[in-house]
Amino acid sequence: MIPTFVIGLREGLEAALIVSIIAAFLRRNGRSLAPLAVGVASAVALSLAVGITLWLVETSLPQAAQEGMETVIGAIAVCFVASMVVWMSTHARGMRHELESAARQALGTGSSRALTSMAFLAVLKEGFETSVFLLATFSSSRSTGLAAGGAALGIVCAVLLGFALYHGGVRLNLRRFFSYTSVFLVLVAAGLVVAALGTAHEAGWLNAGQQRTVDLGWLSPPGSIRGALVTGVLGIPARPVLIQVLGWFAFVVPMALYLLWPARHRPGAAAAARIRVGIAAGLAVAAGALALLVTPATLPSLGPAKLVDEAGAAAGSVRVAGGEAVIDAGSSRTTMALRDGRAEAHEGVGDAVLYSDRLGRPAAGLPRTLSLEQLIAINGGRLPVGVSPQQAPGPYRAGWTRNGERRLWLVGDEILDFSQSDVTAVTLTGGGLETSRTLTVAGRMPGGAVVAGGSLAAAPGRVQAAQAAASAQSVAEVDRRFWGRTMPIVLVLVAFALLAWTARATRVLPFRAARPVVVKNLAE
Repeated sequence: MIPTFVIGLREGLEAALIVSIIAAFLRRNGRSLAPLAVGVASAVALSLAVGITLWLVETSLPQAAQEGMETVIGAIAVCFVASMVVWMSTHARGMRHELESAARQALGTGSSRALTSMAFLAVLKEGFETSVFLLATFSSSRSTGLAAGGAALGIVCAVLLGFALYHGGVRLNLRRFFSYTSVFLVLVAAGLVVAALGTAHEAGWLNAGQQRTVDLGWLSPPGSIRGALVTGVLGIPARPVLIQVLGWFAFVVPMALYLLWPARHRPGAAAAARIRVGIAAGLAVAAGALALLVTPATLPSLGPAKLVDEAGAAAGSVRVAGGEAVIDAGSSRTTMALRDGRAEAHEGVGDAVLYSDRLGRPAAGLPRTLSLEQLIAINGGRLPVGVSPQQAPGPYRAGWTRNGERRLWLVGDEILDFSQSDVTAVTLTGGGLETSRTLTVAGRMPGGAVVAGGSLAAAPGRVQAAQAAASAQSVAEVDRRFWGRTMPIVLVLVAFALLAWTARATRVLPFRAARPVVVKNLAE
């Protein structure tokens, strides 16, 4: 409630001051106030329409789009506050004189339409700024009702002060009033910066700098006065992330220096230009340092991946070396060429690459005939379904085939997952069988011959470790792109803006310096 009250009072008083000064000037000159009232009422109605429209548009959007719109509105509100504070700090003292001079010039044309337009545009500007600022504050407020009540109370107080100023019953030190409220508004706007960075992350626009920094729960416990002040008024969350802390300081520090720097120690125009050039050079150096020093994120080495069989028992390992995968399974070692990989999301890792290899090949070294005992041994110790020892006692003619597939997922150069299916099939004929029978078999036969079969997979712990490493690398890469690419570009743009400001001020400076000389010569 307090932030919206100050916003309503501050913005409303700015508009009320302009209207009261113009109204008093019209009254002294015997002009009607009706056109002025119409202009002010139209501006107020249009400002309300803008605020309501923005609110209706925001509430009608999906959640992610709402977060994005809140980010945009918050950024605009922060820009409004910054420009308002800077302008008011230099024009508050001479506001009345400037307005009366403009009013006198407008009345010189013989019409009050110019004054009415002046009041309309002034109220419209303040009303639009108030709508955007309050909408951003409502979005970050815990209670929309209290926030709206504070804004309404502030505007009512501003209108009453405007009437008092118009009738001459109140004399207000504008410079001191705007100085005090400017400091408070800077802190409120810094809270909006923090909130906008938070909603930008929720909208999916900003994923860098999300590391936890400090826990301010002790400073702003829920339900306490301190919590209402720190979180509700100043907009500082209990657990800010890195980008929010940096954004808060990046806004507060320069604005506080501008507002609170003693007037007697403020630099002159030439010195200020040199300071801006120095700041621009420092920003350019910082941008270059970030671009050079922020290195790409790398995936930590995870080593070979352990393998397990279908029963979960240890069955060997797989590693990547020299452009191929080496599979050590028991006493056998095979290789798999890593070529023709394709991107395929796997186990939550979006940038994984899949390599596959078919294992279709002849089953060498196996007997051409099988006895009934051998058939039972490679069929898991049981007689195959449909084979009767009385009607088909064997021996059987055996035709062997071996098929399977290996699949290896890599993330970077590290193994994410591995699977292998190796199936040996035997086709039996003769031995009393009326028709041929094809069976999938595996195991050791009497006499020592081994029939390959079964499946292999990466141990579950390996998959989880690779997932965690890939996730950490993805987060680090997002941070790297932000700090190593985006931030240098932002710093360079700010540096160019400062140089453009300095160049403009430098062009204006000689004219300002020459004016006293001209006046002196005219006086002589």
